[in-house]
Amino acid sequence: MRFLTADYLFPLYIAPIKEGVLQISDDGQVIAIFKNRREVPQDKLEIFEGILCPGFVNAHCHLELSHLKGNAEKGKGFLEFSNIIRQRDSYTDTAKQQAIEKAEQEMIANGIVGVGDICNTSDTLEQKQKENLKYYNFIETFGVDVNKVYVVFNQAIELRNEFRAAGQKASIVPHAPYSVPPVLMQKINNAFDDNDELLTIHMQETKEENQLLENKKGPFFDWLNGMNATSSIWKNRDKSTDILQELGDKKVLLVHNTFAKKEDITDNYYCTCPRANLYIENDLPDYSIFDTNKLCVGTDSLASNNSLSILDELLIIQNNSNFDLNTLLKIACKNGAKALGFEHLGTFEKGKIPGVNLIKSMAENKITKLI
Repeated sequence: MRFLTADYLFPLYIAPIKEGVLQISDDGQVIAIFKNRREVPQDKLEIFEGILCPGFVNAHCHLELSHLKGNAEKGKGFLEFSNIIRQRDSYTDTAKQQAIEKAEQEMIANGIVGVGDICNTSDTLEQKQKENLKYYNFIETFGVDVNKVYVVFNQAIELRNEFRAAGQKASIVPHAPYSVPPVLMQKINNAFDDNDELLTIHMQETKEENQLLENKKGPFFDWLNGMNATSSIWKNRDKSTDILQELGDKKVLLVHNTFAKKEDITDNYYCTCPRANLYIENDLPDYSIFDTNKLCVGTDSLASNNSLSILDELLIIQNNSNFDLNTLLKIACKNGAKALGFEHLGTFEKGKIPGVNLIKSMAENKITKLI
């Protein structure tokens, strides 16, 4: 049993506590919180400089792309970035596995305890079975050619079943409004079952996405036509958020939202990946439009980021919003846990096993994972 205290304790379900004490079991379960250090045995007290908060939740990652780190040139836009992604299979299985293991270790070292991970392959499954982190695996579908929808969907079913058979949480999800036609969306809806809790989708990541759906022209229009894309993608949708009507009343996590406007925001969960947005598009969302009780944060992949650090992401958000520290930490911990259904993560409520991070300096990214 341990009694941990620092300059401030951030339980994230109640207000921060100056010199608050967190009592935690040897296996990391929260037993109690004390508002005064004198309430606990002084010889048991572990005193740290900085702040204590729960472990971080990385709500959006592509762990399987870790081997592509450094391949994409910054600021060239999504279409150029997508060409880099096509290189994913030009690497050996050994190189991929080594990159995946290293990336997971980086997340652990940076205080991450839970991950919402996009999967197009089973490359990460071996590492995830070690249960170093809690994962929600999103089996992504991308099928613009209506003649290939059945093949794309059946492959997704097989991959989802493979993850589930290995004891992993997994759901089939759409890639983006411009890459999933209505017929494929219907299949995704029909596949949603009692084991599913959440759908996620890339949303308004680029200006070209909005231009395609609102104006029926532009670089994405030409790109998709070059792939024999069905016109129902843009004819049936006048804006990106129209696809949400096809998802019904399911819980949804919308990712990126870099070019979203206030009128686009719905009662769903939102995830921002600021360093990836700067890396690919050199732009950021307007953080004032989001409900901070529904906003999460992710790192995206090492193909579009230099690090897998939630603290790095928070620093960007802090410099481009008016969010206070408690709000930033809720975005990094509590909201992601709620969105992904990780009931035992996110806050220091009694009975949870959320991990414990000691942040010595936000600006300098000095963090220690205590538990």
